[in-house]
Amino acid sequence: MQGKAERVRKSFFKTARKALRQIPFMEDVFAAYYCAFDPATPAKVRATLIGALAYFVLPLDAVPDFILGIGFGDDATVLMAAISMVGAHIREEHRAAARKALADVE
Repeated sequence: MQGKAERVRKSFFKTARKALRQIPFMEDVFAAYYCAFDPATPAKVRATLIGALAYFVLPLDAVPDFILGIGFGDDATVLMAAISMVGAHIREEHRAAARKALADVE
């Protein structure tokens, strides 16, 4: 998981900028990112979120991200499923960090 986590850290914000207008729940995605890298988050939750975020940032997936309109559709589905599974662990501090980061990105 260490390698995936580093790739997520390095690529998340760049990929998020590209997906900003295509994924309507980006605040949740950003909050999931902050939750995934919070040491207080349980290991299983971190693994679930990092796996979903890795699918989002890695260039190889089922539908290439550069296809306008649908490219991030599969990524959004994976992210939504992961966030739904572990959403109770995404705390207000993660959401506040997400809102701040989104304000900086937009």
